[in-house]
Amino acid sequence: MTASRSPHDEPHTRPGGRPLRGVHPDSTAHLMNRISSQLSLVPRDGGPRPAPPALVMVAHGSRDPRALATVRALAERVRELRPMLPVRLGHIELNEPLLPGTLASLDTGEAVLVPLLLSRGYHVKQDIPEAAAAFPELSTRVAAPLGPHPLLVETLYARLVEAGWRTRMSDATRRASGVVLAAAGSRDPDAAVDTRRTARLLAERLGVPVVPAYASAAAPTVPAAVRALAARGRHRVAVASYFTAPGRFATECATAAPWIAAAPLGAHPAMARLVLHRYDRAAAGTEPAPKHALASA
Repeated sequence: MTASRSPHDEPHTRPGGRPLRGVHPDSTAHLMNRISSQLSLVPRDGGPRPAPPALVMVAHGSRDPRALATVRALAERVRELRPMLPVRLGHIELNEPLLPGTLASLDTGEAVLVPLLLSRGYHVKQDIPEAAAAFPELSTRVAAPLGPHPLLVETLYARLVEAGWRTRMSDATRRASGVVLAAAGSRDPDAAVDTRRTARLLAERLGVPVVPAYASAAAPTVPAAVRALAARGRHRVAVASYFTAPGRFATECATAAPWIAAAPLGAHPAMARLVLHRYDRAAAGTEPAPKHALASA
């Protein structure tokens, strides 16, 4: 397993992975987002514009202290991109602040809850909407989960390159290569649909087969997916970590990598842009709220 960089030390690259000279990571996007955020507060009639709904980033929670540090770093990236937006963090379990405490502490009457989860499942369909419903005095919207989305694929690609994936390879090397997309797993079939969609997008990006695999509650496991690729002549197999932050599942999946294992998605700049994309769509009412689950995941 290859060590990853700090989430704050991200290279600005061309699609092929080569750095752009003289360009600070996301410097132009950062400046434009600041200008856009400030202009959004100036109404056409010159009067005060109502404050935007608070952005509540909802993380799962983990006993691994790296997970909390990672989602905090991601929240800081979001604040840098949209400095006039109230950004808060809440957890479903295991870490403070828990989501109900965050909602109770809001000093605004509106909030958009953005799950830092990568597919539809019980937490997105049931737990988060129920937590929001417990505060009827708040006007809340629950955004869609982060995945699937091309910005996740951008992040997965960057993490693989950091771990040692070659941006250029011979035809023979490509025919021997493959990737296992390691995800948490869920008994909700929608979660598997979403993960398979991300695997297809990543396969298009890399030009090699990408097999989704799971740490729990679904099949195949990561070792089984590695064996399946080997049976197809793909012995140069990398594990892409489809986890928002480090934790037990991410660590276990990485140990099954026969070649390289990428770091979790973390606080990559594309992740911050994706959080704001989900927020904007939910705030504008252009993204349907997740439906309640019919069975636990």
